[in-house]
Amino acid sequence: MSTEKSPFPINDQYPPIEDYGIIGDLRTAALVGPRGSIDFMCFPEFDSPSIFCANADREKGGRFQIEPLIHDPNEKHMYLPDTNVLLTRHLSEEGVAEISNYMVLSADDDDSEQALVRRAKCVIGEVRFRLIFAPRFDYARAKHTASNECEHVIVFRSKGPDELNLRLHASIPIDIVEGDAYTEFTLKAGEHATFVMEEVREGDESPCGDEDYSSDSFKKTCDYWRSWIARCTYNGRWRESVHRSALALKLLTSKKHGSIIAAPCFGFPNDVGGERNWDYRYTWLRDASFTTYALMRLGYTEEAEAFTHWLEKRIEETKDGDSLQIMYRIDGSQLDGELHLDHLEGYMKSKPIRIGSTNHDQLQLDIFGEVLDSIYLYDKYGSPISSALWKKLQKLITFVCDHWKDKDVGIWEVRGGAQEFLYSRLMCWVALDRAIRLSNKRALPAPIDEWRKIRDEIYNDIFENFWDEEQGAFVQYKGTTALDASTLMMPLVRFISPTDPKWLSTLEAIENDLVEDSLVKRYHVGKAFDDELSGTEGSFSICSFWYIECVSRSGDLQKARHLFEKMLGYSNTLGLFSEQLGKKGEFLGNVPQAFTHLAMISTAFELDRRLSKCSSSRVSGGMG
Repeated sequence: MSTEKSPFPINDQYPPIEDYGIIGDLRTAALVGPRGSIDFMCFPEFDSPSIFCANADREKGGRFQIEPLIHDPNEKHMYLPDTNVLLTRHLSEEGVAEISNYMVLSADDDDSEQALVRRAKCVIGEVRFRLIFAPRFDYARAKHTASNECEHVIVFRSKGPDELNLRLHASIPIDIVEGDAYTEFTLKAGEHATFVMEEVREGDESPCGDEDYSSDSFKKTCDYWRSWIARCTYNGRWRESVHRSALALKLLTSKKHGSIIAAPCFGFPNDVGGERNWDYRYTWLRDASFTTYALMRLGYTEEAEAFTHWLEKRIEETKDGDSLQIMYRIDGSQLDGELHLDHLEGYMKSKPIRIGSTNHDQLQLDIFGEVLDSIYLYDKYGSPISSALWKKLQKLITFVCDHWKDKDVGIWEVRGGAQEFLYSRLMCWVALDRAIRLSNKRALPAPIDEWRKIRDEIYNDIFENFWDEEQGAFVQYKGTTALDASTLMMPLVRFISPTDPKWLSTLEAIENDLVEDSLVKRYHVGKAFDDELSGTEGSFSICSFWYIECVSRSGDLQKARHLFEKMLGYSNTLGLFSEQLGKKGEFLGNVPQAFTHLAMISTAFELDRRLSKCSSSRVSGGMG
């Protein structure tokens, strides 16, 4: 195992999680942090081993840094409009430097080269830059070699099991220093230097060294993103924020497989200094189904179709009587457990650093509701499903009919023992309800009477066994008095009217127990059950958006709008959201988080629709 440290003097601190932006090519993604440093990247796929993970260890993790050597710069970040091309600008009295960052995409070529392109430019004055290209292969566990092809090109070869080879092209001479690339260079106003990273593929002719490659790839990448966002059908309030969330969600989709990951990274903790950090580079059926719904609302039916085909294969692989896995690798293969990267210190000493997951084979009954709802909506707004898929779905419904009363670990994947969770029961109802709707709409053969009978049993069970009369609220699981923010989904999936007295009473109880202003905790850690983890966590941003949508549906549009604007203020300067927020509004958990962005889109869509229907001039404006 490699324990290499950087040969360069790296004395920087861990940056706040909200200081990161994302770039990607629908195969993998990279996180760009302060000081021109790409601190995280897996290659060549989302769930491949990392080549940079300075977010988990500043010395040993590896990075790709182009840093302007100017005194006390004011650093700013922005995306080029309607793209995922990220610009970082460094402003000081000595000069203004700009670094553009993107991964190459082309609308015309499905098999375009996979390349990371960075261009350093001096805008004003004269600026000296320092380049450090320090890959750490196989999660910084493998050593590597470096050799010059010429003074402008270095090849890095992993000695680990990944056997990955990378090539760095530069428009200026670069040196090898203790196995890494290093150079310092000065640019005057209007001058630029370009650096391109690609995989070495024996026998393939690379275009990345061509003189015009950076300008040509920049144009076609911008064209790809602008063409994609132009397909968005949303023209309501908060359009720019919705577009940014859509672009972030698109970066989490696999062009090759059709799957959708939960977040592009691992190692960012939910509790700084604690053990609550997870690897989200996989496809959770729950998250992906919700993401598909959000994208369909914006007119992106092609992404929904690709995910539906991927999902159909997972259903086909499921044997009779078995449950679906709750998560898969992006190619649909199953995870094989969890490993800890103990050789890395962790973000601000937050350990263990987990890769993989021990939760992959847990029973989570809610996934059937999310999957069926996604397919129902795809059939409604995309294309009618096939007869073959309908037969496979009936196997899932049979499983729900046989197991809806079972205990499971719930939406939050608790590690302290199974319970009869309300949310799981609710989504079993959704699974049956959407299957019945599909059958009726398309005249698809099904044992409708049996399904309707069980659906109604679930409905009655929720009202009889999950209602706490003393609190006037639906509770987290059978037998407890604890509340859970996932209950907010009850009116959103149309199980209960958003103005039903029992629901309004539940909403008030949740507000009193879990809500602070616009911030919502998912539950009180340690109150209802032991999750076998030390420490605490922040507010869950997806729960905040669920809450705001519930307030909107209840009819209080002024309050909902006020809370929504506040939540938008918790995004970073690039419009990105993480999983959680800390006491100071700081990001916690992995970023960007699909769950949060999809909920933001759903809430914006719903709130905008209701505001537009409202006749009051006090709430009908604001097209920003």
